[in-house]
Amino acid sequence: MKHKFLSKRYWNAVSTPMGESGDLLRKYDDLINFSLGDPDYTTDEKIIEAAFKDAKNGHTHYTDFLGDVELREEILKYYRDVYNYNVELQQCMVTTSGCHAMWLILESILDDGDEVIIHEPYFTPYPQQIQLTRGIPVILKTYEEEGFQVNGERLEGLVTNRTKAIIINTPNNPTGTCFSKKTLEDIAKIAIERDIIVIADDIYTAFSYDEPFIPITTIEGMKERTITIGSFSKDYAMTGWRIGYVLAPDFIIKTMKDVNENNVFTAPSISQRAALHALRLRDTVQPSMIEEYKKRIYYAYERIKAIPNMSVLPPRGSLYLFVNIKETGLPSKEVAEKLLHEAHVLVIPGNAFGDSGEGYIRIAVTVGVDQLKEAFDRIEKISIFS
Repeated sequence: MKHKFLSKRYWNAVSTPMGESGDLLRKYDDLINFSLGDPDYTTDEKIIEAAFKDAKNGHTHYTDFLGDVELREEILKYYRDVYNYNVELQQCMVTTSGCHAMWLILESILDDGDEVIIHEPYFTPYPQQIQLTRGIPVILKTYEEEGFQVNGERLEGLVTNRTKAIIINTPNNPTGTCFSKKTLEDIAKIAIERDIIVIADDIYTAFSYDEPFIPITTIEGMKERTITIGSFSKDYAMTGWRIGYVLAPDFIIKTMKDVNENNVFTAPSISQRAALHALRLRDTVQPSMIEEYKKRIYYAYERIKAIPNMSVLPPRGSLYLFVNIKETGLPSKEVAEKLLHEAHVLVIPGNAFGDSGEGYIRIAVTVGVDQLKEAFDRIEKISIFS
């Protein structure tokens, strides 16, 4: 809205379908929520108890400006153990969530008018995050018939002398795509040849169902030009703790620290302790959760395949299915509204993820199989799907 007390930058701001979904959660008493990717798992009790004990023992103060040293050392140990990848302590910073990490990165690297390429469909906040830091988002479309993989030729065609970075997200929100090793190598080749930074939004690394996750920073020649965002939100069911981290060359980390001094200063100390314990307990707390989400996503996949006017690619990763509803002949927003009002099932319309998301809806499998069954039983009774 327009008001003299508001910045003119936001006079014409419009809430996204993602943002609006929160207002619909209390619409119906029997609502089944497939909208936000907030795991229904509560953070494992062992993590909570360990963090609580640390709080009682005095971990309630500011931490090191780059983050709790013990946590950062554990993050580095994780990358050595899992990916055989070495990072120095000064190349790691703890942040107040992955989204905060993205803002700090963009604020630290962009000059006014710098271009940042994002592959579409994309995580809804990306364009505005870029614009908030005075950059220009440039859209690289991906297509279902290509498995939503980034096409190197089309990527290179978007590079200009103002291109500063490309943001990649795999396993992907919203499509569930996991970039192949070839795709990552194609992106890396272009980044090296054209002197571009890659911002790797590595949020769903635990949820790569067919092949082990490959961080693009581990590809030869990419360490010095990759900024990796990690998060505990999805991989450890810790969305409410708001804790993430960044791996990057030390001069970028130093600038981020200086920027953050004028923002939140340090991430919450107790959340950092919880993250430390999550990493140490990952072999205990993660496997059953990952297996449950895999069971859910394959159940949803089989149900969708059997419903007229719906189709979807086989699950590959993340907590999401990006469902093609083009055969209904209706726009995705209207389909989402029908699902809400006729089936009491809340989904996100595909246009929330960019123009090429039109004709799709996103389903987050953050409810159990019993609720998934009930939801699809209801959906099958809607006229456009029967």
